[in-house]
Amino acid sequence: MSRRKTSTIVAALATAAATICALLLGLSPANAHGVAIVPGSRTYLCYQDGLTGTGALTPTNPACQAAVAQGGTTPLYNWFAVLDSNAGGRGQGYVPDGTLCSAGNKSPYDFAAFNAARDDWPKTHLTSGATVEVDYSNWAAHPGEFRVYLTKQGWSPTTPLAWADLGLLTTVANPPQVGSPGADGGHYYWNLTLPSGRSGAAEMFIQWVRSDSQENFFSCSDLVFDGGHGEVTGIHLPTSSSSPSPSTGTSPSPSPSASPSTSPSPSASSSPSSSPSSSPSPSSSPSGTMPSSGCMATYSVVGSWGGGFQASVEVMNHNATPVNSWTLKWQTGPGTTITSLWNGALTTSGSDVTVKNAAYNGTIAANSSTTLGFTANSTGNNFPTGSISCTAA
Repeated sequence: MSRRKTSTIVAALATAAATICALLLGLSPANAHGVAIVPGSRTYLCYQDGLTGTGALTPTNPACQAAVAQGGTTPLYNWFAVLDSNAGGRGQGYVPDGTLCSAGNKSPYDFAAFNAARDDWPKTHLTSGATVEVDYSNWAAHPGEFRVYLTKQGWSPTTPLAWADLGLLTTVANPPQVGSPGADGGHYYWNLTLPSGRSGAAEMFIQWVRSDSQENFFSCSDLVFDGGHGEVTGIHLPTSSSSPSPSTGTSPSPSPSASPSTSPSPSASSSPSSSPSSSPSPSSSPSGTMPSSGCMATYSVVGSWGGGFQASVEVMNHNATPVNSWTLKWQTGPGTTITSLWNGALTTSGSDVTVKNAAYNGTIAANSSTTLGFTANSTGNNFPTGSISCTAA
């Protein structure tokens, strides 16, 4: 299945779920709306982070949790409605600094919490100079143009976003769409070449200016230029198809059953020979951080059963040179205890988990990866709480 088709299905599921949840809570879905879903906007990724099997929204990301604590979950159920009905294409001088991510606080919903100047929002990891596909939700399709801005080199996410921080990258008028608008979950899409020579944190701000009314939509996406290929970190995703990724052409995907060619297969004493027959299909939660070392990790649940599950973690090196050692750290979900781990050295302290490389898989070649696995007892919390950190030397 193509990435574009997959992201269409994803958008359909997300928007349909949002409508159902809004109806169940007595909310009225907005009639016209849209934000970036690749790279994911703050509202979209926090919505994804909060999804549960019951329809409730319970984010694990600290910034998303703080946004819910301040404004409740209603803005998340309406993640697509960051809008100003009277903006009419006005930006700087009209939308106050520090309120760009909330449409100047003029939306029907209170998105003020998503202006918070902090560095722990969910992030999309990208490579300077790469070409990515931008996907923008088109629940209600309208003619108009998309103004794509990027913060300047050196901008800090701990300072409120201001117009002076931004430079206009491009303006895209009436880009093509895929899928149907509304409940069918379609989106606009276009290719965007990222500027060269960039590193560190950045914010992508997009203002969608309708040409058939005064209504405009606003979207803030947190980025890191660190050699990434569209990985989303700092987010808890319930399934492997919960969030599309930019079409950089080299985006890695978790491979729960694959073992690195440079490491031996786990022995019978260190890994299960089979999963219980009741295990569901694999699910993934791209969750982690990618510091300047170029190291990051993605977490996948291979299978689960009553009282336990099996997981796989792919450790990736996005450096141009090999790394010689790596260390992962994360916190297990409440009631989860790792019982067996292979292809790594495990240390635990309560819910805190540290995994260092084994003697045979510490070296990871440039733009390559290795994989570890484990089994755990669980009361149903099969994913980490928050992010997985990865450091390498």
